[in-house]
Parts: sequence; C-alpha cells; structure tokens
Amino acid sequence: MSLARNEATLSTFHFTITLEGLSDISEELTDRLFEAGCDDTLLRCCNGVVYLDFDRDAPSLAEAIGSAVRDITAAGCLPAQITLTGEGD
Repeated sequence: MSLARNEATLSTFHFTITLEGLSDISEELTDRLFEAGCDDTLLRCCNGVVYLDFDRDAPSLAEAIGSAVRDITAAGCLPAQITLTGEGD
C-alpha cells in the first residue's frame, strides 16, 4: 500500500537582510538570532553595517523572506533592507 504525501517542494533561497540600528556584532546578538531561528545564516559586519546572509529552505521566496523577517523581529532586531543574492535551488 502506498501512502500519498502532501508535502510542498522546498527550494533553498539565498538573500541578505541588513539590520537597522546596529553597527557591530556581539555574542548576545548572535545568541538571540540563533535562538529565534536564524540558524541558516551567516551574521556579518562590514564598515559598521550588520547583515545576515541567508540560505533558507522554503516552498517560495516570499515564505523564505517572511519567515526570516519573523525570526529577526523575534530576536528584537529590525530588518532595514533585503537583497536577493541568488536563485532558489
């Protein structure tokens, strides 16, 4: 007997979210973001700008970005800018 599955096909979406009002990375910030669900990202800082490079699995780009923004705000941060850095895989 075969069981039918209603699973959405996931793709990996690559994008960067710049964080508002931050100019440096602290261990506390890193922990907050990780605990909020940003475990699929690289937290970086360049010239006083803090940003997250995401490789997020989701059924669509909108869902990937939406979940990332929810995770960032749950960590007490504000997204300032979103930049697409690659196509979904």
